[in-house]
Amino acid sequence: MDAAIRKIEISDAEAASVLVTELGYRRSPAEIRTWIEELRREPREQAAFVAVLAGEVAGWIEISVERRLQSPPFAFIGGLVVKDGLRSRGIGRRLCAHAEAWAWQHGVDTLRVTSRSTRAGAHCFYLRDGFREVKTSLVFEKSRPS
Repeated sequence: MDAAIRKIEISDAEAASVLVTELGYRRSPAEIRTWIEELRREPREQAAFVAVLAGEVAGWIEISVERRLQSPPFAFIGGLVVKDGLRSRGIGRRLCAHAEAWAWQHGVDTLRVTSRSTRAGAHCFYLRDGFREVKTSLVFEKSRPS
């Protein structure tokens, strides 16, 4: 059975929130609903798509066009997850293909994704899907003082 790919909808917030935890993060359904509402309300070069299998959200992908001073614009996959137990069925590949088509439609020549160093399976997936490793980075962040 093939998964259908479509734009994320507000009604997908609960399922997307559960999938976020599979990536090791936490976002409440309310936070995700707000994110989807803002995405629809404010025109921007960003989108999210879900894969639906047998009426259930099986995965999602989020993509944006990034414009930086130091490089030409590129599309960036900010997140991709397929529900545990449904991986290796081509759902991630279909989501990536959809994001790739979206990127090319938005006029960029490069599609980029980052992946945590501990996600060896994801690295293999991206390499099989035609991505190539171009650099290794560290991520630094600073929280706003309370």
